Amino acid sequence: MRFLSMIRIDETAGQAPSEQLMADMGRLIEELTRSGQLVSTAGLRPTSEGVRVRLQRGGRLSVLDGPFTETKEVIGGYAILEVGSRDEALALTRRFLQVHGSDWDIECEVRQLDGPEFGCKA
Repeated sequence: MRFLSMIRIDETAGQAPSEQLMADMGRLIEELTRSGQLVSTAGLRPTSEGVRVRLQRGGRLSVLDGPFTETKEVIGGYAILEVGSRDEALALTRRFLQVHGSDWDIECEVRQLDGPEFGCKA
């Protein structure tokens, strides 16, 4: 089964990862990639560099350049996990969060990817 773990951050908090955090995260990513549990991961650029495209009723499209002032918490990155159960996905997500230590205030939303290609029954 595949799960998407989305890392939610507060862009206004001004937190930046230390060299130690980056090294610890690199080791965890390497371990999980080698074991086959981590399919893909990446951080996302700030919302100031993002664009939202919206489809409105009547078929009208609108485009809004970032930053998005009405948004406090945003998706700061993601990990796609290949595991046998939801509990395993949650355990790996806990490990990811714990690597950050006690100075961070972040959360992850974990959701299973849907469809037969991801181990879900139609």
